[in-house]
Amino acid sequence: MSACDDCLRRTDLIAAVAGRLDVEWRRRSAPAAVLSLPDEGLVALDSTGVAARRYASFSPGGARAAIDAAGLDAVCRCTPDYPERLRELADPPAVLHIAGDARALDAPECVAIVGARRGTAYGMEVARSLGRGLAASGVPVISGMALGVDSAAHVGALEASTPPVAVLAGGADVPYPPSRRALYGRIVARGCVVSELPPRFGAFRWSFVARNRIIAGLAALTVVVEAAERSGSLTTADFAAQLGRTVGAVPGPVTSRFSAGTNGLLAAGAGLVRDTRDVLDQLLGPSAPQHVEQPQAVPIEPRLRGLLDAIERGHGSLAELSTDPDETRQVLQDLTDLELRGLVRREFGGRYVRALEGRS
Repeated sequence: MSACDDCLRRTDLIAAVAGRLDVEWRRRSAPAAVLSLPDEGLVALDSTGVAARRYASFSPGGARAAIDAAGLDAVCRCTPDYPERLRELADPPAVLHIAGDARALDAPECVAIVGARRGTAYGMEVARSLGRGLAASGVPVISGMALGVDSAAHVGALEASTPPVAVLAGGADVPYPPSRRALYGRIVARGCVVSELPPRFGAFRWSFVARNRIIAGLAALTVVVEAAERSGSLTTADFAAQLGRTVGAVPGPVTSRFSAGTNGLLAAGAGLVRDTRDVLDQLLGPSAPQHVEQPQAVPIEPRLRGLLDAIERGHGSLAELSTDPDETRQVLQDLTDLELRGLVRREFGGRYVRALEGRS
């Protein structure tokens, strides 16, 4: 552990005024205006004096003991172990608490994949495919372990060998959301989970936006897969743009509210992301050597092509694909054939979606 006393004290102070920060966050034009305040400014936010007394009586030894008890490591911005990219933030976290292997943060080029918590099957498939493709190409994937796109990106990344990174809004020792506990365990075992907040800290509303600035700060490039017009994931893109980092977006149907945010980013000049190669082109340049796994094209019969086209148009249930009971058995056989070829994938609930890695 290489976190100094002063940085540990500041982290504890932020936790002490967390409730007040929810109010201040909404009052100011940028989150950095709050978290870049000096310690005295943060103490002054609490008129009760509780934060001032806690600040004055802070025990660095107690903080280190709590970090050790939680099984975490900690590095602060005063040390060379701290990720250099984060220093470019207006308000770099004083301390990063780390569950897992901190070496996962050492990669020179990382990509953030973020998006809607309640995305579509299309968004989930794209996020998983991008996560897997980037990790298979040796590029670490960073996300926030939220429901939807974030989790799908992590799941995809875990299908390859490059260590993933998750950034949490609460303590790094607390899986959030709780339903992603198993995913949290897999990320810690293969890569790392990080947070700027102390162990056991419960997330507030402001800390999710604060988390997004860390995601953008760690990443050389941020990709938004799906986002509504006012999606919180767009704040990650905003932070990335403020840092002068590249922002990419996945296009979606103009009729879908889940694509309004990403289509808006594209209209504003974000890089077009259709697949892993687009991301690598934006990250490394089109002339850079790339090792993207490219499946061999599989010849497909006209009958299967018609079924695949129907699935691509969103007709993913058996009832939509087979209106005649007499042909249901043949359709089921054809769906199994498409699955075995890697062209479609069955989602929860029995719907079929196009598998991006199996395009032919």
